[in-house]
Amino acid sequence: MDAEKPTLAVYGIQDRINSPYPYFVHDHSVVLMYKGKVKKLLTLERLTRKKHDNTLNTRIYDILKSEGLLSPDDYDLVFADNVVGRAFISSCGRFRFEGPLNAHLKPHEERGRCWWLDREKRAFVLNHELAHIASAMPFYGEFRDNSLLVHFDGGASLSNFSVWLFRNRKITPVEAHWKFKRLTSMFNANALVFGIIGAKMEEQNSVPGKMMGLASYGKYSGEIEEWLKENNYFEDVWNKKNVFFNAAKSRFGWDKKHLHTRDPFLQDIVATMHWIFVRDTVKYIEGLQDKYKTDYLYYSGGSALNIVANTLLYDKGLFNEIFIPPACEDSGIALGAAAFIEWKKHGTIIKHSPYLNNWGLKNTKVSYTSETLTAVAKLLLQEKVIGVCNGSAETGPRALGNRSIIALANSSELAGKVSMVHKRREWYRPVAPVMLFKNAKFYTGRETIPGLSRFMLLDFEIKDKLRKEISGVVHIDGTSRIQTLFRKEDNPFLYDLLVLLDEEYGVRALINTSFNVRGEPIVHTCEDAVRSAKNMKLNAVILNGRLEEL
Repeated sequence: MDAEKPTLAVYGIQDRINSPYPYFVHDHSVVLMYKGKVKKLLTLERLTRKKHDNTLNTRIYDILKSEGLLSPDDYDLVFADNVVGRAFISSCGRFRFEGPLNAHLKPHEERGRCWWLDREKRAFVLNHELAHIASAMPFYGEFRDNSLLVHFDGGASLSNFSVWLFRNRKITPVEAHWKFKRLTSMFNANALVFGIIGAKMEEQNSVPGKMMGLASYGKYSGEIEEWLKENNYFEDVWNKKNVFFNAAKSRFGWDKKHLHTRDPFLQDIVATMHWIFVRDTVKYIEGLQDKYKTDYLYYSGGSALNIVANTLLYDKGLFNEIFIPPACEDSGIALGAAAFIEWKKHGTIIKHSPYLNNWGLKNTKVSYTSETLTAVAKLLLQEKVIGVCNGSAETGPRALGNRSIIALANSSELAGKVSMVHKRREWYRPVAPVMLFKNAKFYTGRETIPGLSRFMLLDFEIKDKLRKEISGVVHIDGTSRIQTLFRKEDNPFLYDLLVLLDEEYGVRALINTSFNVRGEPIVHTCEDAVRSAKNMKLNAVILNGRLEEL
């Protein structure tokens, strides 16, 4: 590797089957880093407008050409692998990489065989597990000494749960296995859950979020858990739902023949499955900490998007600090691979904001006036719904103010309109708030607000007497997934807008939900934003600080 060259990281493993939608592999991405700093980042779905797009192998030539990256001598090259394999072969045949096959995970990059634009080129592969873990470094800097590194997802390279230690600047593998596949399968491969939610197979990558939303309407039941275990969680009743109906009638007297999200018994089943995941995940990490006595936890993989588990981990006080990246799922794989190689080259990584999705954006400069802020505030006070498309987009699945839909947070009716009418989502899907640090303390009664809330990665209980004030963003259980702005640098436009609303109008929070309609990726370009805003019938859109009413 050449310390004077940038690193180009590619996550583009071809899916195991030829499906019209992502199946085993999803969220392809490309990242260019130089001396520890992200220069270019692409989450493929943002450009192609195909959710969780996994077709990089068919597009890589044009994508690299668009950013002037066709010269193979200009960068070091690293690939990230997947459970389905370690080979990247473009459909045009001009890009080809094959990584070595191993029985065990390596704590470092590995040399592979590569042909890049018809020339043989030195290139490396990093296992999926380490790429997940390393995706934390662009947001928190290099790993702190005496840290526990945990990856947990549906399936990586050789595991779906891996544990590593970082001590004396060395990463040491501890364990990697599939024994928690039973937990993630509840979210992405369980026939009963799919049936209750009404999801089709092409929606499988959206099921975890839907399941977490519906779980808040039910309650955990020990009897239901015992019954689910006896029946293997009904995970394979795809075309034989009568097995479930008969078992439910026999055990609980539930005599129905249809699955739907408003049934209290079915809500309790989903809540029970969700709690099993949360309880068992936290218990296992607690056991790891008891064994290894580390100071810090770095936690990544798609499972790290579970805010209930994250909050329980944090509240237990097991670690001095917990670090979870905003792109902890597969959209952060190329970013993690690039960061790992850059760290090996330079020994350090620059800390970034989450606003890194800049591929193909010609203008990312945001400019606004106090008059614009006032005009936006007045529209919001009239219960208007506004899309925001400012600067570079967020990396990861959650909009954090640059590709967001905003509205007042004081009305459950308005929140329902935003979610169900504008975004066309299911009735049980909540929306989240964004607020200033001082107001996060005000609504929660906490003296300190964890930094993880910058990325909407925690659940907060809202004080009883204040829930009505922000009823649009309070879950049925009294909690809320707050995005906290600690300082203006976090998001200048949103920060200034919130300060104005707070000081001039007594408004302490806004709805902040992703700028996309159900089934589509978050908007990327200003053109996407205008098109989507009109499709969703929003009242206005903000384009790099400029307000445009629709």
